[in-house]
Amino acid sequence: MENCGNYLATMRRTGPLVQNITNYVAMNVMANVMLAAGASPAMVHAREEVGEFAGFTPGLTINIGTLSGPWVEAMLVAAMVAQERGVPWVLDPVAAGATGFRRETAAKLVALKPAVVRGNASEIMALAGDAGRGKGVDAADGVEAAEDAARRLAGITGGVVAVTGPVDYITDGKRAWRVANGDAMMPLITALGCSLTGIVGAFVVGQPVAEATVAALAYYGLAGEVAARLAKGPGSFQVAFLDALYALTPEDVTAGARVTVV
Repeated sequence: MENCGNYLATMRRTGPLVQNITNYVAMNVMANVMLAAGASPAMVHAREEVGEFAGFTPGLTINIGTLSGPWVEAMLVAAMVAQERGVPWVLDPVAAGATGFRRETAAKLVALKPAVVRGNASEIMALAGDAGRGKGVDAADGVEAAEDAARRLAGITGGVVAVTGPVDYITDGKRAWRVANGDAMMPLITALGCSLTGIVGAFVVGQPVAEATVAALAYYGLAGEVAARLAKGPGSFQVAFLDALYALTPEDVTAGARVTVV
């Protein structure tokens, strides 16, 4: 895919306000990541206001990492409002197959037609009804093992499914791409996967969903590559990663994106 950097340029120019219903572990990291990239994050999850807030924001992400009854209610309300308004929203089905509560919650959210589902291979396989081998929030399945499940899940949602791993796989059920950007140190930092969901949520506002998702993953992975060249370990990587998200230009992303059409 050519000109991945154009999607970053558009996102930065518009600075979209994105409502994020995410988990306790991810909130701070995710907010900082989105700010560094050029988006405007809002961590709004209270049942009493979530629907009203979703009524005027142009983007929404939902992460099921730390579930509770009231949070599930809020997620469903926000997703329903987004669906009614035609707002693209992104689902991060953390450990979707681990418990009955998670399976039930994820199924209800999938039924509300997210524009993008972004998860690891085991999570995507669980959503599609396959027997993945996830270990809590971690994947025990390779990305390639989930490609068929991703295509089927895209057919169910009518949207895009992104399976993230060493080489990401993105499909809208008909077309598909692989993104080879990233670094092995990224999974060692908690909440970087959750934060990627926020970046995808920002990129898809007002842009073609599939192409914007591919560009978001390439940009994020490229920032990881830049950070890894400067970091001595996970601690310094976090600082370098935020700096890289901030400093990368659209031209850098277009030149450095390693995207192939499948």
